[in-house]
Amino acid sequence: MSRSILVTGTDTAIGKTTVACGIAAALRARGVRVGVVKPAETGCPTTAGGFVPQDASLLKYFSGTESPLARICPVRFAEPLAPLVAARRRGQTIDMATLESAWREIAAEHDVTLIEGAGGLLVPLAENTSFADLARAWDVPLLVVVGNRLGAINHALLTVRHARDLGLEVLGYVLNALQPEVDIAAATNAAVLEELLGPPLGVVPHLAPLSPNEASRDHLAATFAAAIDLERLLAPRKC
Repeated sequence: MSRSILVTGTDTAIGKTTVACGIAAALRARGVRVGVVKPAETGCPTTAGGFVPQDASLLKYFSGTESPLARICPVRFAEPLAPLVAARRRGQTIDMATLESAWREIAAEHDVTLIEGAGGLLVPLAENTSFADLARAWDVPLLVVVGNRLGAINHALLTVRHARDLGLEVLGYVLNALQPEVDIAAATNAAVLEELLGPPLGVVPHLAPLSPNEASRDHLAATFAAAIDLERLLAPRKC
């Protein structure tokens, strides 16, 4: 049965794309048909052909999906802002029905579909709609990416506990290394988070920026197969 997971985070620039790409590559290496969705991407470079969604392009490559990029990422803006804000500044509105239709088409063609949010769980996506609202409307569980740095404990607790208060299912969290150097905060976060939130789905080492090539995909797949509890991630949902 096809399932979807919303990959959200405790902040922006904490590795949601890397984690989503890594999980996608690891599942693909197992023979799982992986779909990916980036409902809205901002901060896109501008070319003659329009806005280029770099994160969505990486998701497409590492998942190996044949879904067209236009369906994977229907909404794109140049300014690096919350999608709602970027849309307003261009005098546009984001149609949630269009986003849901794109997701459903992709999910129907794959075993697992990873939906990558923008920023954190409460970032406004469309009018009166955050990514938390999207998770509720689409009935998808959450995977929370926690950037391993000072402040991670507070940000992780706020995200996970608020998600649960909203009645959202949290599959778990992934602690992602943001720097090659390990300071005292990064060295102690894992133990404290496990005490307060339970064991993580995985702890991801610091990785170089993603490059869309076969060697990078193989390395990412092997790294995430070792770092992430994929069986727990894909376990049947709680009733």
